[in-house]
Amino acid sequence: MASIKVYDMNKKEVGELELSDKIFGAEYNEALIHEAVVAYLANQRQGTKSTLTRTEVRGGGVKPWRQKGTGRARQGSIRAPQWTKGGVVFAPKPRDFSKQMNATAKRGALLSAISKKFADGELIVIDGLKAEKGKTKEMEAFRKTFGFEKRTVVVMDEPDVNVIRAAHNLPTLSTISVAEINTYAIVSNAIVVLTKGSVKKLEEVYC
Repeated sequence: MASIKVYDMNKKEVGELELSDKIFGAEYNEALIHEAVVAYLANQRQGTKSTLTRTEVRGGGVKPWRQKGTGRARQGSIRAPQWTKGGVVFAPKPRDFSKQMNATAKRGALLSAISKKFADGELIVIDGLKAEKGKTKEMEAFRKTFGFEKRTVVVMDEPDVNVIRAAHNLPTLSTISVAEINTYAIVSNAIVVLTKGSVKKLEEVYC
């Protein structure tokens, strides 16, 4: 069983925490992680875009000019795709982009991604996270103290309105609750910060 140092918001070491090998020592499976990321991104698509084909555009029922003798190209309708205000060729229509992934595979991808972050030294545990006034400068101070220059996600054990508000305007710092944790959130950020409480909740669910 591995262990990791625990810090406070001022980057002062306040102890150590033992980590379960089931969560932080899982085998790396790149193919499974890729499948989970593709499914997550596909499920974010609304699939509501729609434009009109030539059969749906209003008008154009009369042939614009006779077939022969005008010296111009033959035309059948002013709503054909080559005309201004004509229909769209292969027009996009509403469709369902969602992809399904079974629970075992989804779980395996998440644990694999978390374990990879831990193995690469890109996972940090803090004892707690607070933003008393909900001000951006509070989370900016936290970010600068730890030197987070690249994209960082903070996983909280419980949603904190003040923390969420304080981090909202920081382009490289995002927050999610442990209930919302997913493979994409892990792999799309360079650094993953877990609160001590979120580690315990992960162990309750996945151990």
